[in-house]
Amino acid sequence: MHSSGPEYPRHDDRVRKMQMVENQHPDKGPWIVDLKDGDLFLGFYAISDLRLEPFRDPSRGKYLRLLLSDRTGSLKARVWEDGDSVAASLGAVQAAKVEGQIETFQSTLQARILRIRPAGEGEVELSDLRPGTRRNVDTMLSVLDQAVREMRDPFLSVLCARFLDDPGIRSALRVAPAAKRIHHSHVGGLLEHIYEVLLLCRPLIELYPQIDCDLLTAGILLHDLGKLQELTSGLSTEYTDEGRLLGHIILTTRDVEAAIQGIPGFPGDLRVRLLHMLLAHHGRYEWGSPRRPKTLEAVALHHLENLDGQVNRFAGLLESARLSGQAWTAYDSELGRSLYAGHEEELTPEEHSLLE
Repeated sequence: MHSSGPEYPRHDDRVRKMQMVENQHPDKGPWIVDLKDGDLFLGFYAISDLRLEPFRDPSRGKYLRLLLSDRTGSLKARVWEDGDSVAASLGAVQAAKVEGQIETFQSTLQARILRIRPAGEGEVELSDLRPGTRRNVDTMLSVLDQAVREMRDPFLSVLCARFLDDPGIRSALRVAPAAKRIHHSHVGGLLEHIYEVLLLCRPLIELYPQIDCDLLTAGILLHDLGKLQELTSGLSTEYTDEGRLLGHIILTTRDVEAAIQGIPGFPGDLRVRLLHMLLAHHGRYEWGSPRRPKTLEAVALHHLENLDGQVNRFAGLLESARLSGQAWTAYDSELGRSLYAGHEEELTPEEHSLLE
């Protein structure tokens, strides 16, 4: 056991930087973040969460509700006329050309769709429609690689390298989200989450030298890799059959256990302690954790990764409200509260740059 954490280099991208919003396709249309109450708009957007809902008056049939999104945000939308036929015409498409008008309902903007059709081949660019990490992907991968190189435990170093040196995993990490919608749900979000938790662990290790640095580092690098199998990447993020039936905790633990079996002499106690971290990192049974943390490294992993996820979630909700000129976010049913976003004069220079 050693007390000092990995010596990560200082990177300019430690502080999240706002991306200038420039479209990659000339026909993209207005960004979600720029739409205001009363605006008429025409453009291309990712579409998801399509649901037919009955009107209160059953004789009116059903309307179609869906979510429009691009890389600047998302917007609830409604098709009030011919919902059934519109839903049938869209089928399983993930992007559409939309004409509509912005309205305010219960203090929240939403779109009333006037016309909508599936996007044709070559009409959209993925980078326009999906938010992506604002950090440099190559920099983040290099920090993960450095963490592996600096491990003193040869078994954990070999184990982590087997995953991070795999070309398929490495390629998938460049684009994979960490969740469908809660936190780090954008392109490259999974890599960003792992990277951020690595940075968060360093001061904790310095404060508590009794933590096994290599074991905690290995847990951070490996704990969410099952999400590469649990979730799809593309214009929308969905759960795979494996993801629904097993979940990323089981998928991760299964793959790590298999890799350990292929490393001769891997210590049995180290194996159990690492697998326990993977199984316990959600912390609570009601959060889908098969076990609760019972070691120092396991409780550290749980709170570090939960801290990063919660701060990222709050930051995203607050940023969306601030850029829309709202002092408060909409009520979040899962959080059970609205969040205070402040006023326009409190915007950061980076946020102001998006409004220019």
